Amino acid sequence: MTPANPADRKTTPGLALAALGIVYGDLGTSPLYTAQTIVEASGGHVTPADALGILSLLFWSLLITVSLKYCVFVMRADNHGEGGILALMALIGLNRTKGRGALIACGLFGAALIYGDGVITPAISVLSALEGINVVTDALKPYVLPGAVVILLGLFAAQMLGTAKIGRVFGPIMLLWFLTIAAIGAAGVFRHPGVVVAISPTYAIGFLAHHGWGSFAVLGGVFLAITGGEALYADMGHIGRNPIRTAWFAMVLPALVLSYAGQIGYMLDLPAGSELKGNPFFLAAPGWSVVPLVILATLATIIASQAIITGSFSLTRQAMQLGWFPGLHIRQTSDREYGQIYVPVVNWTMMVFTILLAVVFGSSDRLAGAYGTAVSTTMLLTTLLLYTAAREVWHWPRAVALGVAGGFLIVDLGFFSANLLKIAEGGWVPLVFGAAIFTIMTTWRQGIEAIRTRTRDLGQSPEDFLRRIRDGVVPRVKGTAVFMSRDTKPVAALMVRHVAQFLTAPEKLVNLTVIFEEVPRVAEADRVRVETVFENFWHVEVRYGFLEVPSLREAMQAAHAHGCTVDLTHALYFGARDEIVRSRESPLMPGWRRRLFGFLYRNSIHMVDRFDLPPRDFIQIGRLIEF
Repeated sequence: MTPANPADRKTTPGLALAALGIVYGDLGTSPLYTAQTIVEASGGHVTPADALGILSLLFWSLLITVSLKYCVFVMRADNHGEGGILALMALIGLNRTKGRGALIACGLFGAALIYGDGVITPAISVLSALEGINVVTDALKPYVLPGAVVILLGLFAAQMLGTAKIGRVFGPIMLLWFLTIAAIGAAGVFRHPGVVVAISPTYAIGFLAHHGWGSFAVLGGVFLAITGGEALYADMGHIGRNPIRTAWFAMVLPALVLSYAGQIGYMLDLPAGSELKGNPFFLAAPGWSVVPLVILATLATIIASQAIITGSFSLTRQAMQLGWFPGLHIRQTSDREYGQIYVPVVNWTMMVFTILLAVVFGSSDRLAGAYGTAVSTTMLLTTLLLYTAAREVWHWPRAVALGVAGGFLIVDLGFFSANLLKIAEGGWVPLVFGAAIFTIMTTWRQGIEAIRTRTRDLGQSPEDFLRRIRDGVVPRVKGTAVFMSRDTKPVAALMVRHVAQFLTAPEKLVNLTVIFEEVPRVAEADRVRVETVFENFWHVEVRYGFLEVPSLREAMQAAHAHGCTVDLTHALYFGARDEIVRSRESPLMPGWRRRLFGFLYRNSIHMVDRFDLPPRDFIQIGRLIEF
C-alpha cells in the first residue's frame, strides 16, 4: 500500500488557520509598503487613470503569479510531499547528476538568494509597521528606527527558545490581520466603487502601453505585492497544498485585493495634482484606528519575519543533508514538531545583517530599493526548473511544457528586468549576499569531491586487503570497530589505512556508510541494509531523507536485527578529521577556494554531534589531504 502524500492533506479549519500564520506572513504584510513604494516610483502622485492601471497590475500579478503559477502548477512539483527549490532540484535528479551544471547553478543560486531575502524581509516589514505612527504624530519619528532595532534583536534572540508555543497564536493573529485589512479596504471601495473596473486587464495593459519603458520603475514596486509567493511552495510539507490553496482563495487573496483597492480608492479621493504625503495603507484607515493598527501590523510583521527565519533554518538543514552545505549545529526545539529547529550560526548571521540593513537604510521606503531583486531572481529560476519537472517528471509534451513555463517566464522576466533597475538603490545587497552563499555551497561540494578523489587511493586494492584479512596475515585482536565512510564500497579507505598503520585488525569490523537520499524521508523498512563481506566483517548502509535527523546509534541497533551481530556496548567508532593542504603536483582547487573550504571543513560540526554517536567511544583519526 502506497503511503499517503503529506502534501495532499485535506483542508481542516486548523490547517487553514495554520497556513495563515506560517505561510502568508510575507504576502499578508506587503500592503504595508507596496502602494507607498509604487507612488514614490511614480514621482509622489498618480493620475486617476494611472491609479486604476496600478491596481489592475496588482490584481493580475497576484492572480497569475501566486494563484496560477504557484497554487496550480508549482505546488504540483512536490518531492514526496516536500516543496522548496532544493526539493525541486532533488525531484528532477540534479543533486547527484553531473553534466547539467546550468540547471544545478539555477537551483543553488535560487536557494542562496532566499537567505538574501531573509535578511531584508524582517527589516522592511518591522520598519514599515512602526512608521505608521508617523500618521498620528511626527514626535515619535526619531524613535521608529531604534524601536525596530529592539524588536529585531528580541526576535532573533527568541529563536533559541523555540517557537512551538508562540506559533500557536500566529494563525489567529494573522486571521485578525486579514480581516482588518479587508474591512479597511472594503470601506475604501464603498466610498469609491469605481475602482472595481480595474479587474479588467485592459487597465494594466493600457498603463504599460502608455508609459512604455518608464513603467518598469512601477513594476518593481508592483512586484513587492507577490514577494511571499515562494513561501507557498517552500512550506507545503508543513501544511499541505490543499490547506494552503484554501486559505489563499478563501481569505488571503480577497483581503489583499480589497486592501490595495481601498488604498487606490483613497488616492483617487485626493485633489487633482496633490502629492501623497505618508503611507496610503495607514492614511486609508480611520484616524482613531491608526495606533491599534500599528500594534497589529507590528505583530503581523514579526510573524512574517519569524516565517522567513524558520524557512532559512529548514533550508540550511536540507542543504546540509543534500551535501551542499557544511555540517552546522542544529537544535531541535520541539519534541512534537519536527520543523521546529534552531541553527545558531544562521540565526546570528541573519540578525547582524538584518539590523545592519535597517540602520544603514533607515526607513522602509529606502529599503524597498533593496527588496525584490532576490525574490524575482528566485522566481525566475523556479520557472526554469518547473519546465524541467514538467518534461522529465510529469512527461508533458514539449509544446505544452513550453507553453505553460513560457507564459510564466514572460511575467517573471518582466519583474526581473524591473528589479534590475533597483541595483544601484540597494538591490545589489541581496544579490551579493546570495552570491556569497552560492560560493560557499559550491565550494563545499567541490571540496568534498576532492577529498573523495584523493582518498580513493587506498595504498592497496580492496581485494588485497580482504585477502590479507581472510588469510590471517593481519593479526586480529578482540573488540569491535565501526569505521565511518562516505563511500558505498564494502571496504573503507579509513579502515585500510588504520590496519596498515597498526598492523592489526579488530576481531569484528563494520564499514558504516551514511547515505542521504533525494527524498525528504526514508521508510523504516528501507533504512538499513547489511552486507556480510565475510565472517565478522559487515558493510552497513544507512539511508536518511534530507529532512531527517540521523541517529547512528539507533541505526546500528536496527542493523543488529539484520544480521550485523556486534556488541554495541563495547564498540569503538572511527572517523576521519582531515587537514587540507595544497598539492604541489596537481592541485584540484584554486588557492582561494581551497582556503575557504579548509575554513568551512575545520569549523563544521563533528561526527559525534551530527550523527548522535557516543563521545566516549568515538576515535577521531587525523589525515593530511593534499589537493
